[in-house]
Amino acid sequence: MTETLEPNEASRTPVSPEAEADSASNTTEQDPMAKLTAERDAIAIAKNEAQDLLLRTRAEFENFRKRVEREKHEIMDHAGMRVVETLLPVVDDLERALTVECSDKEYAKGMELIHGRLLEALKKVGLEPIEAMGAKFDPNFHYAIDRVSGTDAEDQTILAEFQKGYNFKGKMLRPAMVKVAVA
Repeated sequence: MTETLEPNEASRTPVSPEAEADSASNTTEQDPMAKLTAERDAIAIAKNEAQDLLLRTRAEFENFRKRVEREKHEIMDHAGMRVVETLLPVVDDLERALTVECSDKEYAKGMELIHGRLLEALKKVGLEPIEAMGAKFDPNFHYAIDRVSGTDAEDQTILAEFQKGYNFKGKMLRPAMVKVAVA
């Protein structure tokens, strides 16, 4: 039986596994600087990867912290908006009560003081009244419930305010209900 050898195998002399291991150990024994350089490079790569991971983790945590803080403020603002929204009918009732004539002037003055203190407290938490009387009609801030034509007023001017409108920290809470002049 004849063996056919590949051209590369024919030119090679057979080497035992022990001889290959000896030659590899001779290379490392002969060049300890190469081994140390390889270890140093591997450690530098691992260090750079660890630093990159640390920086990315730190940035992710900072973004998470900012997002949680922003969401917390949004939840608090939303809750405050709902509380103020439930108090607005009380403010409306006080304003209607102030328009009624009263024989007891001290009682009327007390109601005015209560109304003023309530409005001041609500302004401190972010309530802002929308000025409507004499202004131009803006559908973003006003709700027209009556339109009057044939008046001396300029077109789209607010003639009367039936219910005050309010913003809460820059966001629309309730539009003002108004009467508008039309040409």
